[in-house]
Amino acid sequence: QVQLVESGGGLVQAGGSLRLSCAASGRTFSTYAMGWFRQAPGKEREFVAGITWTGGSTYYTDSVKGRFTISRDNAKNTVYLQMNSLKPEDTAVYYCAAAKTSAYLRRGECDYWGQGTQVTVSS
Repeated sequence: QVQLVESGGGLVQAGGSLRLSCAASGRTFSTYAMGWFRQAPGKEREFVAGITWTGGSTYYTDSVKGRFTISRDNAKNTVYLQMNSLKPEDTAVYYCAAAKTSAYLRRGECDYWGQGTQVTVSS
């Protein structure tokens, strides 16, 4: 069993930065692919970024490539999302998720989800 708790969301001006954290409980955290999803008002939830269980490979949706960076620290059971050059269209609730494989993660077929943290980017 893995529980995920996000933090770090908030209000920021366009062009600014935020760093989201996702703290996981459970000794099997390091065996899961981890990722971030987001859901804006009136829109479907979308995949944002993912990282393999070793941290050796990362992948992103096209709209955030070059601006967002996902990383993980298995010793701290934590995954991060560094968000730079934020845009108003990045406004959404951001969710952390864990899946058995990266393939499942990309499809949103995740075993565990966090409760979400709000990110608001003002223009």
